[in-house]
Amino acid sequence: MRLFTTVAALRCFLDLSRGKQPRSDEATEVLMGNPSLTVGLVPTMGALHGGHLSLIKRARRENKIVVVTIFVNPLQFGPNEDFDRYPRTLKADREFCKQANVDVIFAPTPQDIGIDHQQPTQVMPPQSMMSVMCSVSRPGHFEGVATIVTKLLNLVQPDRAYFGQKDAQQLAIIQRLVADLNLPIEVVPCEIVRESSGLALSSRNQYLSLEERNQAIALYRGLSQAEKAFRSGERLSANLIQAVKTELEKVPAMKSEYVELVNPITLAPLDQVEDRGLLAIAARLGTTRLIDNIRLQTRQPIVAIDGPAGAGKSTVVKLVAQALGLLYLDTGAMYRALTWLVLKSGVAIDDEPEIAELVSRCSIEFVNQPDSTRILINGQDVTEAIRTLEVTAQVSAIAAQAAVRKVLVRQQQQFGQRGGIVVEGRDIGTNVFPDAELKIFLTASVQERARRRQQDLKNQGKEEVDLKQLEQLIADRDRKDSTRTISPLRKADDAIELQTDPLSIDDVVKTIVRLYQDRA
Repeated sequence: MRLFTTVAALRCFLDLSRGKQPRSDEATEVLMGNPSLTVGLVPTMGALHGGHLSLIKRARRENKIVVVTIFVNPLQFGPNEDFDRYPRTLKADREFCKQANVDVIFAPTPQDIGIDHQQPTQVMPPQSMMSVMCSVSRPGHFEGVATIVTKLLNLVQPDRAYFGQKDAQQLAIIQRLVADLNLPIEVVPCEIVRESSGLALSSRNQYLSLEERNQAIALYRGLSQAEKAFRSGERLSANLIQAVKTELEKVPAMKSEYVELVNPITLAPLDQVEDRGLLAIAARLGTTRLIDNIRLQTRQPIVAIDGPAGAGKSTVVKLVAQALGLLYLDTGAMYRALTWLVLKSGVAIDDEPEIAELVSRCSIEFVNQPDSTRILINGQDVTEAIRTLEVTAQVSAIAAQAAVRKVLVRQQQQFGQRGGIVVEGRDIGTNVFPDAELKIFLTASVQERARRRQQDLKNQGKEEVDLKQLEQLIADRDRKDSTRTISPLRKADDAIELQTDPLSIDDVVKTIVRLYQDRA
């Protein structure tokens, strides 16, 4: 693990790693000239804890290089806030990162990062996003956050940047910033990590006395009461907010700063929850300011099924969708539809910029019918046309293009906003729908998948392939699928693994339907 405090050193390391400069040491040798190298960034202010660890672990799973930045940002602290006493624990943080297998810590000073003069250039988020929640009592805070995060994104140029959902307003503003500035970075939101009591992990928790820690649980208790009311059908903002306040009022020492219900994307205040809402709190215990939140949504559940090739995902997903009356979101058909459009348009298969233009302007729809689901692209029904040999021969080349993948994932996520879908893939539960209500990792042993494949070939009247040869081919594909740069095969931490060796298709479908009904 490397520790850098200057911009020059960080840039030098990253340039060497990406193969932009001649190699100068063994540390970067294995990374040189690797076009598939991905960088994950975890911005922090130090005093690292289990919440940060969850971000680092996800970044580690999804990237070749993980950079953790540690910078107590003076631009985001007001005159009477805790900048001077904010915990600075670089020695402990270095050990923490070393144990978490971080590649680089970047811990600059204000001078190193270029904000030591009186009027540094600042990034100004939309005023509408800074008129609610924390902005009211912390004027200038999010301008400071946005400025430093933009600097870090420019310096590291990561493929992905990881932020916790506990700082929900910060997350929404950064997502907007990245979108508005057209930064080629994926912002990855990560779930709140809580103590067994429900208290959200925070660097500021160490300010709390034992008595205050026990009192601080009222934040989560209040949110839980509101969530319970929401699940019982309550949708009005005033009633959900009052459910939180009732719990906070039971702790006289706690001074509520705000309880607000807003749109989680735009942060616009809501009178009631139509489809989704963010219920957020800020309160003080003594001199310690604490924040917490929960997300409320009315969408139907999403069932995300991942797993290795040959585990029977496609067959199972169609049957589960039929049994539950949900839409089977056929992601493979989306790639086939685009391939058909490329071929029809006369665009060369390797003309990635032109294909990026085409996919960015296309509209894909699924239309449920009593006996089937039709797929339309730009209003034209291509359900049958996308099954031709010509499309089949070219779809892999189209699907491998990064711009295609990015746009179609975004379209899949738009379908997911309404919920009520069943979908399968290699990274559906980890990347496309990390917030899916039910995640299944459907798998089978290499030996069982080889046996099934051999039987399929036999049923098709094709020449029988040696079982050991099939096992080797499947094992090789598993290795490639799990190490690929785009959509790698991974099991989500909260996925339920179904080992299907001893199960029939009917058994698997019934199990997933039961799991869905238990959670509905």
